[in-house]
Amino acid sequence: MTGRARARARAVARGQETAAPGASKAREAAPATALVTEAELVGRGRQKGAPGAFSAEAVLQISAGFQKVKLGERGGRRQDFNDAGINTRHAMEHVKESKSGTSGSAIQLTANYFRIMSRPRWVLYQYHVDFNPPMESRRLRSALLFHHEETLGAARSFDGAMLFLPQRLHNKETVLHSETRNGEKVQITVTLTNELPPTSPMCIQFYNILFKRILRILNMQQIGRNYYNPKDSLSIPQHRLTIWPGYTTTILEYESAIMMCIDVSHKVLRSETVLDFMVNLKQQCGEQRFPEICTKELVGLIVLTKYNNKTYRIDDFAWDKTPCNTFTRGDEEVSFKNYFKKQYNQDIADDNQVLLVSHIKKMGPSGGHPGPALLVPELCYLTGLTDKMRKDFKIMKDLSEHTRLNPDQRQGRLNSFVTNIQRDIDAQAELDKWGLGFDKELVKLTGRVLPAERIFQGPRSFDHAGAEWAKEMRGIPLINSPPLNNWLVFYTRRNGNEAQALLQHLGKVSGALGIRIQKAVMVEYQDHQESLLRALQQNVGPKTQMVVVVLPSNRKDKYDSIKKYLCVDCPTPSQCVLSRTLGRPQALMTVATKIALQMACKMGGELWSLEIPLKQLMIVGIDCYHDTIAGKSLTAACLHASLCTETEWETVSCTAWSTMKLLRSWTLSSPWGKTTYPS
Repeated sequence: MTGRARARARAVARGQETAAPGASKAREAAPATALVTEAELVGRGRQKGAPGAFSAEAVLQISAGFQKVKLGERGGRRQDFNDAGINTRHAMEHVKESKSGTSGSAIQLTANYFRIMSRPRWVLYQYHVDFNPPMESRRLRSALLFHHEETLGAARSFDGAMLFLPQRLHNKETVLHSETRNGEKVQITVTLTNELPPTSPMCIQFYNILFKRILRILNMQQIGRNYYNPKDSLSIPQHRLTIWPGYTTTILEYESAIMMCIDVSHKVLRSETVLDFMVNLKQQCGEQRFPEICTKELVGLIVLTKYNNKTYRIDDFAWDKTPCNTFTRGDEEVSFKNYFKKQYNQDIADDNQVLLVSHIKKMGPSGGHPGPALLVPELCYLTGLTDKMRKDFKIMKDLSEHTRLNPDQRQGRLNSFVTNIQRDIDAQAELDKWGLGFDKELVKLTGRVLPAERIFQGPRSFDHAGAEWAKEMRGIPLINSPPLNNWLVFYTRRNGNEAQALLQHLGKVSGALGIRIQKAVMVEYQDHQESLLRALQQNVGPKTQMVVVVLPSNRKDKYDSIKKYLCVDCPTPSQCVLSRTLGRPQALMTVATKIALQMACKMGGELWSLEIPLKQLMIVGIDCYHDTIAGKSLTAACLHASLCTETEWETVSCTAWSTMKLLRSWTLSSPWGKTTYPS
């Protein structure tokens, strides 16, 4: 399974009752009949007779059997597909044919995948299209080309330069003639450049484009990368929230077939408009501070305009423009207020509201350069949840009733989705034109439930089948923990009691865990970022083993400044904790235990271990950051864990301009990589 799928892969045990698929307004899909026989489907994907519905006998899964077909040269300008995540396991001698284990017990699973079905010997034909004279507008190029439906057929996909057809034209080069509305004669030359097998990277890209077309036929709305159905929206009036159900999908090649990975997604919309938010904010902060605070609160947020179901990012404010201002549309000046009334039948009540600015990055269909879009706050709805909402237990509980689905509900939703595609006349007709379809059932496979691992901690060991064993760890010494003799605790005057309570409880739990902790040095700082940074610079020294900071709020800028100083400028292990986490006396013992374990681990201690039969094993974890702002450099952070005799680990970070240089830099900077495991 490739890691590039944007949809999340899930599997649920079979034999469980699934939710009934939702009813569709379209007619029931009739049983597929074989309009063509397999003997008639000859010659590199061409068929005799009109294309029609395909039966189970006439259908072949797009499978690994096509993987041996050699891909020819591609025509046109396209991206390099070497990193497309496909064909990763072909011709690898060390890979076993069977990857099924024997440990544990077998279990039947259902995965969130649907196989893509096609006719036998299905081929996608790729053509390059030239226009003489050249046409700049992609929309005009498409209109001129699609006048020739009798020649090209009903099934076609054109991106402005490349044309894809399910059947081959009679000639390798076909010349067509069209005429614009102005009477200009245009010659169109369609040249065959490639015959693509089902597993080619271009076909994988085409499947995803075609499926997006199917989603639009179903009247689903794209928000970000996912599609949602506003007709099935769920309302939570007590919190002024609306949920749009949707799906996240991706189609890729896997070991056995081309499959669509699909998962349920939800988009949370707020009934509050941007104008409502701005009015409330102005009442709270006053006229003078309003522009500054409004910019800080709203810039970067995503809003939805329901009149066209599009999302925009708020990038700025046009403080000098209101709905009464005008813009040029064609040959006339039109006010924003009149434009929205005529175009979308939207009435704007507040004529004095300032307009929002969103920088459009995607080039339009006319081929024009993108520019800033001006939006009316009254017509923009906020999306997502605020930090205050996320902290509200009641809101999150009510949301989870609709968004957290159990395996049966999730499987029912996925089956219902594909059933609706097969029942929709227009959607199924579009798939039939291309000779493609979806399997009616989710992929079934056999998995294995592995036995529980034995966990070793100090003198004890225990078996635990779950993923949480905090209770079993209480009162048991760790495998190894360095003594904590020189450490600092930073706190504000308002959080002094919480900091003292934390120290007391750390002293209580550390003895049972085998951690020797000396008294910490308490440092008080004022509640602003500059004071905290100055306190760190004045008190943290070379002999400091640990820095604990009690934060009054979860402001990201303050947290980032702490980590930047203690990771880059003055490398020192650190632990941040929110004051509200320490404000619950009944849970303070549990909190102190978890903090003590984290501190011990950050100082190089060994908490617990597993019985791993492999000897001289090193595990490397790596995370990469792509800095697109400062020159597109790559920064990698690596963690090496050596499990030869005991649990040891170290971290290395490095920066480079390419992946190969990054790996080389990591190898040279890692002592284990140079000596124990040479490259």
